[in-house]
Amino acid sequence: MNTEKKLFSYFEPIVSTVGGSISSHEALAKQNKPMNQEKILFPYFQPIIGAASGTIIGYEALARQHDANGRVISAGELFSSPDIAPDQLIAWDRMVRRQALEQFSRSNYKGYLTINISAAWIDHLADFTSLPTLLMLDEFNVDRNRVIIEITESKGDLDKLVEIADLYRQHGLKIAIDDFGAGFSQLERVMAIQPDIIKLDMQLFQNAAKGGIASDVVHLISRLAKRTGCRIVCEGVETIDDFHFGLSCGAQYMQGYLFSPATAEFKEPLHYQKQISSLRKTFLKKTLAKEEHKIQFIANIKGLIECLKIALETDFNLKKLSAHPFETSGILRFYLCNNEGDQISSNFNFADGNWFEDPTQIGFNWAWRPYFYQLLALESAKDSYRLVTSERYRDFNNDMLCKTLSLRLDDERILLIDIAAEWL
Repeated sequence: MNTEKKLFSYFEPIVSTVGGSISSHEALAKQNKPMNQEKILFPYFQPIIGAASGTIIGYEALARQHDANGRVISAGELFSSPDIAPDQLIAWDRMVRRQALEQFSRSNYKGYLTINISAAWIDHLADFTSLPTLLMLDEFNVDRNRVIIEITESKGDLDKLVEIADLYRQHGLKIAIDDFGAGFSQLERVMAIQPDIIKLDMQLFQNAAKGGIASDVVHLISRLAKRTGCRIVCEGVETIDDFHFGLSCGAQYMQGYLFSPATAEFKEPLHYQKQISSLRKTFLKKTLAKEEHKIQFIANIKGLIECLKIALETDFNLKKLSAHPFETSGILRFYLCNNEGDQISSNFNFADGNWFEDPTQIGFNWAWRPYFYQLLALESAKDSYRLVTSERYRDFNNDMLCKTLSLRLDDERILLIDIAAEWL
């Protein structure tokens, strides 16, 4: 598993020290005098793939070092070490960032470069008027529209974080929120910063690809991103199933070992296009089979609903209804409401081959539920007798994923039916 800790570029650091703070000019001077001459850090670049185009749309810069055997390894542990002084970390950070931007400026690559900046350092920032990253962009003549500032970590003063994000935007840079879903403060941060990009937390994404509540959370995040105009990047894409799950969530971009770890050089933009094309084809084949099953599932339910509708138009016999395959079809219960949304019948629950009557919700009002008022709206638009379907929800009583269907039974009554929604 790729457990890369992306602590490459800590927050634009003018670090407070004992006895005062380092001015911007002093800090920039010190960056040319590394405090630890033995430690040499350098950038590697991991590609970010566009799911629709199949091309490399950008790279994320990550810090690397050599181990005792000369092998290239992550430098993440250095930046997370509590034993290393902040000014040393800042010197290393600027060393790597400078190399990354210089290499990016000299390459023929025309996409984006993502630079990670840790929000944990925001309290050390003393001067917003002279940010080292902006100075480096000017020095290497890098188009600021091609640079993304990726905010990592869940700590940091939110008001200052919003201010710095706005400042970067004023200079043409885009803002991404990294590891979304990893911390409780992330949702507040997204609402405040309104990022251009949301990068899903790697562990959350990989858990979500296996199903369960993590999958529901990721789909909710995807809907949030669509409503706010954000783009989703799935990190930690290591298997074909991971990629397919990312597509099902509507993620525009993918990043992970399925394509490549971070490497020293930029690749040709079409390098992974054939691989992506093949992955999309397998996704289509797999998803098409599921959709065909869903269509058949819905067709069976519609047939049984018609039988139920006919029975309810007269004095229905629950025992006769039990002869129909409701249980295997996924129909769980039905009940009736009047035109004001008041429930006027018991819940008729189907289980173990029989109908059971539960009167406890008679008198409840469901007019505020979308599946009820949407049906009335269709009728007012002369589009009557349509079947309206709710979103999926988890039933409180049986913990099953369900949907509620509503349709007009007659002038006075509306039929509502709860169905199992595992396939919908």
